[in-house]
Amino acid sequence: MSINIVLVEPEIPQNTGNIARTCAAIGATLHLVHPLGFDISEKAVKRAGLDYWDKLNIIEYESLEDFRNKIKSDNIFLLSTKAKKVYTDIKYKDDCYLIFGPETRGLPESYILENFEKAIRIPMKKNIRSLNLSNSVAIVAYEVERQLNYLNLEESSNYFDI
Repeated sequence: MSINIVLVEPEIPQNTGNIARTCAAIGATLHLVHPLGFDISEKAVKRAGLDYWDKLNIIEYESLEDFRNKIKSDNIFLLSTKAKKVYTDIKYKDDCYLIFGPETRGLPESYILENFEKAIRIPMKKNIRSLNLSNSVAIVAYEVERQLNYLNLEESSNYFDI
């Protein structure tokens, strides 16, 4: 089992590459909802993801409606600056879906309102539009892993043994 990172219509290849690298590090499945603002084979995406692309499970969907028709889980959380609940207020379970919208506009308001009890946000100062998408994914994904006691992660072999 793992967590699922869902990017709805991502626009910036470097963000998606960074998110892919985070997904590889935690064993998360990356779901990409089209249309994408770039070609998935674009050099910038691969450069940001470095050599981790072969360690990723990537699932693509034609549209948000296609994703919604195929994923019938109630273990979903929509990230939005418009949400009232804070991401740390949630008790996450394994195999949850963290759904993020496009960098310039976020998830559709209608989708958020339909699932408002599942909408969460990362606290920020007033008058700040939003955090960078790849940073937002990392913040929430590692909170899920922390709550799951890093269930999906192995101990690093890179630490100092003093």
